[in-house]
Amino acid sequence: MKESRRIRRMARNRKSAMKIDLTSIMDIFTTLVFFLLVNQSGTEVLEAPKQITLPASITENKPRETVVIFISKNEVTVQGEVVATPDGVMTSEATNIAPVAERLAQLRSQVIGTSTKAIADSQEVTILADRAVPFTVIKRVMSTCTNEGYARISLAVLQKSPETQLSQN
Repeated sequence: MKESRRIRRMARNRKSAMKIDLTSIMDIFTTLVFFLLVNQSGTEVLEAPKQITLPASITENKPRETVVIFISKNEVTVQGEVVATPDGVMTSEATNIAPVAERLAQLRSQVIGTSTKAIADSQEVTILADRAVPFTVIKRVMSTCTNEGYARISLAVLQKSPETQLSQN
């Protein structure tokens, strides 16, 4: 049976409607990828455990990857491992805390991968201490870090805006 011109025209139009133009979809995905790449490495947030209440302060520097020491009311944690208690540190006569020193030496010797190598090579410590912890405990932990070769010590605080400080004065 011979096809009419009308049937051929409709068949031709139906085939062209099946084509999808991927240019606009690719533009959207490219824009999305660039947005995610730019914004994923902007800031690093160091989250404090729930049992630690950090003091508030104004800071301009972003945190770097370092060895992290948590000092709460109940325990002293070096890079995720509980090593001492604040009461034990207070009652000790020595300024150098042996369990903290041992853990720092262990971290320096156990380098696995490039990120832990960068942390060990930086010889930098970030201390997150609860507001209620006596400064003597923090001072002894800082002294221990210095004795172990970690000369760059940072104290973590909650960042507040400069406008907040101006309104309080």
